[in-house]
Amino acid sequence: MRSLRFPHMSPRRLGLPRRAASQILMTQLAIAAGVLALATGLFLAPLSSQLDDQAMRRALAIAQSAAADPSLATGLISSAPSPDSPVQASAERIRSATGAEYVVVLDLDGIRRSHPSPDRIGRRVSTDPGDVLAGREVMEIDEGTLGRSARGKVPLLAADGELVGAVSVGIAYDSVQGRLLGAIPGLLAYAGGALAAGALAAYLLSRRIQRQTRDLAFSDIAGLLAEREAMLHSIREGVIALDRDGRVRLVNDEAARLLGLAPEAAGVVAGRALDEVLGAGRTTDVLTGRVTGRDLLTVQGSRVLVANRMPTEDGGAVATLRDRTELEHLGRELDSTKGLIDALRAQDHEHANRLHTLLGLLELGLYEEAVEFVTEVAGVHRSTAEQVTEKVQDPLLAALLMGKATVAAERGVPLRLADSALLPDRLVDPGGLVTILGNLVDNALDAAVGSPAPLVEVDIRADGRTAVLLVRDSGPGVPVARREEIFTEGWSTKQPPAGAHRGRGLGLALVRRLAERQGGTVRAGEAADGGAEFSVVLPEALR
Repeated sequence: MRSLRFPHMSPRRLGLPRRAASQILMTQLAIAAGVLALATGLFLAPLSSQLDDQAMRRALAIAQSAAADPSLATGLISSAPSPDSPVQASAERIRSATGAEYVVVLDLDGIRRSHPSPDRIGRRVSTDPGDVLAGREVMEIDEGTLGRSARGKVPLLAADGELVGAVSVGIAYDSVQGRLLGAIPGLLAYAGGALAAGALAAYLLSRRIQRQTRDLAFSDIAGLLAEREAMLHSIREGVIALDRDGRVRLVNDEAARLLGLAPEAAGVVAGRALDEVLGAGRTTDVLTGRVTGRDLLTVQGSRVLVANRMPTEDGGAVATLRDRTELEHLGRELDSTKGLIDALRAQDHEHANRLHTLLGLLELGLYEEAVEFVTEVAGVHRSTAEQVTEKVQDPLLAALLMGKATVAAERGVPLRLADSALLPDRLVDPGGLVTILGNLVDNALDAAVGSPAPLVEVDIRADGRTAVLLVRDSGPGVPVARREEIFTEGWSTKQPPAGAHRGRGLGLALVRRLAERQGGTVRAGEAADGGAEFSVVLPEALR
């Protein structure tokens, strides 16, 4: 699909990238750099403390090793402070062997007996030796005559365990800083590698976002979303969007109305499967794509809908719904009007034939025969009308049956009212029953035309407050396997005539919907003499 560009939207702001992908890339790079700087700082801070601790422990270990040498305590007791004393010689040997900055031995008065600078021997130490001369080991970072150092101090005991002095070992603090600074380049190399990997991942992610957002700015996306919301809820066409799993993404107000959902259902049904929201049926099959095609007709509740479905790139779909209920009603009124016109035309044709017959009898001077002919014709019409109105007392149904009888006679199919028919004028919804009866009679006439002994029989009667309607025909009948399928919207064995205002396959579906709306049932079966028999039972149909 071609990328959409909106160059007219949201002017570019100085100093900031306009496109959403660029803004996301810059944000991700800033976050990655900030996280790396923070992580590096958090790593270096404890590293410095760890190096200090290691240096102090090393100094303490050297001091402990020196204090464990008996000759050092013996020399301290037996000799005076001097650069040539055995204490100075032992201390310098230990310092050279361990790499310490200094090894200082002091007596109980805090006087140095050894020092890297011989001129300082015999002088008091620059720091307070109270803790170590009290018999406690000491680790510290302190400033002395040789500068800042990591120190370890250990009491010096004679062979009999008597405290005779102390040993102080120092490690130059510059070496600790050097180790810390030496670790920084390697750490920065790792941080730089991590930053490069993060930048590459951010770039790839921003490129994907750029494709998905069609290189729009955030303000453009926000504007499009606002326009979409306004458009979806203002158009007079139902729109329902589904994801690849058939779950509802959005339903606009018109779709909720057409599908019979509550006005607040648009937010409630989001994320739910369409089968769960609408239940099983043709409408669900059409919207989910299980039934394919263009301008598919379906019945939802009392509404006739036209549905179209368009797949989206992510595997979902957007379906549109149009209300065709009023158009269907107008179409059926047109069909009724056309049927009435056909009936009038048939009556006109029959009336003309009778007038010609009467004129011929008069011209031949057969006056008595003319009187008998007029009497017979009038009696037949009167008896037919009286028979219908006597059995069917509702005027709408009676008028429908009279009109259908005339059309049936012209098509060569007798339309007969059963002897058991009897319906009082107490119908709650005569219009609904007219629609049901009209559709069933039309289908019966279509089926009976061309049969060896064409016939359509209507039996309509009351059983308490229940109305029972039976329509039988002499056609080929309905196979048992299809007696439920024929009530599905869009199912038909007949092709729509050229120029027809509507498709086939809605009549029986509407019959069932109208019956079910009144709590009734519709069944297809087999007539006693062959053909099809449709039975409709409507409880509470009479007052």
